[in-house]
Amino acid sequence: MHFAHDLSRVWSEVVGHQPAPRPAVVAGCGLAALLLVLVPSACHLSRHVVTIAHEGAHWVVALLSGRRLMGIRLHSDTSGLTLSRGRTRGPGMVLTAFAGYPGPALLGLGAAWLLREQHALAVLWLAVLLLALLLLQIRNFFGLWVVLLAGGAVLAVSWWGTGVLQSSVAYAGTWFLLLASPRPVLEMQSHRRRRRTRTSDADLLASLTPLPALAWVGVLLALTVAALLVGSDWLLMPVAGVRVAG
Repeated sequence: MHFAHDLSRVWSEVVGHQPAPRPAVVAGCGLAALLLVLVPSACHLSRHVVTIAHEGAHWVVALLSGRRLMGIRLHSDTSGLTLSRGRTRGPGMVLTAFAGYPGPALLGLGAAWLLREQHALAVLWLAVLLLALLLLQIRNFFGLWVVLLAGGAVLAVSWWGTGVLQSSVAYAGTWFLLLASPRPVLEMQSHRRRRRTRTSDADLLASLTPLPALAWVGVLLALTVAALLVGSDWLLMPVAGVRVAG
């Protein structure tokens, strides 16, 4: 009975509407997220969230394209690896290779749309669900620890947090995904320019398609920036008749 009641509570929160924070809170969440992206000491820790979303995007698209997932590894240097089995060429492989860098941006864009529609708790509970599913695919101890820590933190806020805290965390997390997404693309190109690697997703895409790696870098950067612009507009958009919390 308790489980059914708890499940009913979660579902009502997911489909229900929560008051939007005040504009100052939304802006403050954006500023906090920007600091997490720009401050080096904070960026090294927060970057693990981007890696989780990046590898998670590879995982989802690999499954949707019919590939067999072999596992995901997350490393302490904020890198990650998603291994899948299937055809070495073709649309499925191209889509799987392409999905990683736009993944965090598109996830942030989806969260921004939900927040625009006043579904802050849906953002948090969907994050818990996705992290729980991803946890089943992790194949190394550090990856398990990182995903458990992230999922536990979001679950705690979703279950015990006040309405203002829940909305603030949902907005801050969404801002972070949107703001952080272009940076890994630029870093990938920086590593390529210095000839440190030719095994990036852009180089893999170049080997699978007629487009050169630099063109793929441009496409990935354009997508992440576009998601940032659209998502920011949704987060900052005043909605007529919206209740305001706090």
